[in-house]
This record gives sequence, C-alpha cells and structure tokens, in this order.
Amino acid sequence: MRQKVTSEALVALVSGVLFGAGLALGGMTDPARVRGFLDLFGDWDPTLAFVMGGAVLVMAVAWLIQPRMIHPLFTDMFTLPGVRDITPRLVIGAGLFGVGWGLAGLCPGPGIAALVIEPVSAAVFVATMLVGMVLVRLFEKDA
Repeated sequence: MRQKVTSEALVALVSGVLFGAGLALGGMTDPARVRGFLDLFGDWDPTLAFVMGGAVLVMAVAWLIQPRMIHPLFTDMFTLPGVRDITPRLVIGAGLFGVGWGLAGLCPGPGIAALVIEPVSAAVFVATMLVGMVLVRLFEKDA
C-alpha cells in the first residue's frame, strides 16, 4: 500500500508541474494578458482563446479514450463526478469566480503557478483566495 501512495503522489506532482508549466507557457499567469482577454470591448487580446482551444482538444480526446479503459493507468478506479445539478450555490460560486478572475486577472491554478514567477503579487492573491475558502467553509457550517 505504501508503494501505491508514493506512485499516486508522484503522478500528482508531475501532473501539477506540467499543468503549471502549461499555464506559464500559455500566458495564463500574466494578469495583464488575462484581463486583456476578458476586455472584449477594449484592447482585446485573443491569444488565450488558443490556450483554451488546446485544452478543449486535449479533454475531447481524453473523454473519447476514458470509456474504453477498464481503469486509469495509476489507480484502481475512475472517480468522475456524478451530480450535474445547477444549484444556486453553483451559480453564485461561478459568479464570484468570474468577478475575482476579472478583477485580479488570475484564477486559482494560475495564481498558484504565479507564485514561482511573481511571488509577492501572487501571494496576495493566493492569501485572499484562501481567506475566501475559509469564509465559505464557515458559512456552510451554519447552512
């Protein structure tokens, strides 16, 4: 069992490093570029559309291959989401995510990757994000 945990941790680490490198290479860790992409009626920067298009193509291939696999390469079973309900919590969360993305020019993945490139400004974003996550947990306990 110890060996399995180690291999899963290694796969997670390599996946995270590849994801972070892709975000940096694609310009997703540059808040100015992200805000430029979101500014449809100003000085619009369409370059991130190609990054998203590449991600959609990779996931389309993954979704075609996954049903043909008996199990994933590095674990015993797939853990895919089963719930597809659109709830007020989901809509509000998506709205807050979008507002934060537009204001900061970062979302969680690129924000964490940006810690390597611009540690001071990214740390402010990541710290604020973590405070928001704690606040959500506090409010959810009361609900």
